[in-house]
Amino acid sequence: MPTDVRPRLNREVTSFVRRSARMSDSLRNRYDAQVGGLVVDVPQGALRTSVADDAAPLDLPMIFGRTAPVVVEIGCGPGDSLVPMARARPDLDLLAFEVFEPAAAALVARAVREDVTNVRVAPVDAVAGLERLVAPGSLTEVWTFFPDPWPKLKHHKRRLVDPAFADLVASRLRPGGRWRLATDWAEYADRMRDVVGGHPAFAAEPEDRGDRPVTRFERRGLAEDRPIADLVYRRVG
Repeated sequence: MPTDVRPRLNREVTSFVRRSARMSDSLRNRYDAQVGGLVVDVPQGALRTSVADDAAPLDLPMIFGRTAPVVVEIGCGPGDSLVPMARARPDLDLLAFEVFEPAAAALVARAVREDVTNVRVAPVDAVAGLERLVAPGSLTEVWTFFPDPWPKLKHHKRRLVDPAFADLVASRLRPGGRWRLATDWAEYADRMRDVVGGHPAFAAEPEDRGDRPVTRFERRGLAEDRPIADLVYRRVG
């Protein structure tokens, strides 16, 4: 069962590569106008995408304006999967962690344009976000779609999905909650199966994409004839 003890990761890992890019003034203005609304105002640490060590878990009912099951998506990009899935599942609240600010801004603009109100974006790294901003046992699902595969062997240590991160996700999911993962790198899919499938807090369910739309990353993988793996694990205990 999840406890109130926060697992501490043994290394400083980030969910995606930090990239810099400029936004248009109009996109910047629309994004800034949503800080405190669709954009969660997070206490920052030393870096722009970090979280203050003393940050308290988010009051999710207050942030969303209601009490509902909460899903976290890690690295949502511009919302290719998140916005359509949020629109199709109005009974859920979806919290996205995205460090690439222009992508987060594009997601916010799309959510506003399509009047999708059950989405919030936290522009911080997902590991720190889960660890410090999400209370143990509070999530219905976690989505990790197409994380950076770091295909070179020497870079595998940078991959997000490892035993320490599986511990963290397990602690934040409620019993019966699900972790959904997708990748177009067969070797990374095998690693996910080993790490999550071998974790005592998870039981594998049939691989299924469910209602996940095709994303730009998936299209790229399909164009290069890479098989898509959609993995599903249930939190047990």
